[in-house]
Amino acid sequence: MNGSMEPQQASEAVLKKSVDISKENPTVKGYDWNNGIDYEQLLSIYRYSGFQATNFGLSVEQINKMLDEREKPFVEDIYEEDEFIKRRSNCTMFLGYTSNMVSCGNRDAIRFIVQHKMVDCIVTTAGGVEEDLIKCLAPTFIGDFQLKGSVLREDGINRIGNLLVPNENYCKFENWVMPILDKMLEEQNIAWTPSTIIERLGLEINDEQSICYWAAKNKIPIFCPALTDGSLGDMMYFHSFRNPGLIIDILKDLRRLNTMAVKAANTGMIIIGGGVIKHHICNANLMRNGADYSVYLNTASEYDGSDSGARPDEAVSWGKIRATASPVKIYGDATLIFPLLVGETFAKRFHKNKK
Repeated sequence: MNGSMEPQQASEAVLKKSVDISKENPTVKGYDWNNGIDYEQLLSIYRYSGFQATNFGLSVEQINKMLDEREKPFVEDIYEEDEFIKRRSNCTMFLGYTSNMVSCGNRDAIRFIVQHKMVDCIVTTAGGVEEDLIKCLAPTFIGDFQLKGSVLREDGINRIGNLLVPNENYCKFENWVMPILDKMLEEQNIAWTPSTIIERLGLEINDEQSICYWAAKNKIPIFCPALTDGSLGDMMYFHSFRNPGLIIDILKDLRRLNTMAVKAANTGMIIIGGGVIKHHICNANLMRNGADYSVYLNTASEYDGSDSGARPDEAVSWGKIRATASPVKIYGDATLIFPLLVGETFAKRFHKNKK
């Protein structure tokens, strides 16, 4: 009798009846290469491919919703005098990225977005500022991940992953930035802030390949709470001995950033990478009970409890993303993903409107 029951139990276990999920769940499908090579069609199919490709498709939808919201009528804040804080659209967009995004070719994608005023503020690291400026003075080169550090050190070459930056680049940066710091000290009647320093450097570099240049020209603030953590900090350190007295007020910038979020009609966050840039944007949006739209793009995992790896739902628990939002995180290398993301959203929108 037991023998006759076991197949039935196994059958019921293996062939358990399913509920119908076809109405609310799209069918998995990929691109049919018999239709020819059509990359735009290929990327549109990502949404239905599964895994991180689906998250890519969902991120495209999120960013396009931000851009749609920006095009709606909005109420201007006639009482706000700070051009950086003043509301410019119905959706204030925060873009965050770590310095490696500027070291690599993603700098050009970011510059395009800023050049055409498609975001309202930036949060980055010191490297995200100085790497942009240094590239206007001297190039970065492709190398190899396996190059030996001791040999590179002997040759005066710095490695960022598989990128190479000659030490000479930083010498050129020092020669360029030191006289500007002197002038800033002479002009200092109240303390500078990281965003006003970066604005000044962007105007001084006067190079259309620069993110900082376009941000300064378009009055898009670049916030950098860790401005001294990099080559720019090294230059300020040396300058403090040669010509002491330069003062930087980070609290004034914090008020500026948080007020942008508080005064926004809606907000969208696009954050590439983690660490201070990720949390600084999220925490600003806490001041308004959370962002309306959010896209994270990084390789970090949440198992160690770091904010870098935290999924969007953790931010919902803190009030940094609204409970009604549909945030997305893509796990992956931004050098592969971000240019495609820009192509399917910002660039497509820009060229469509241009026509």
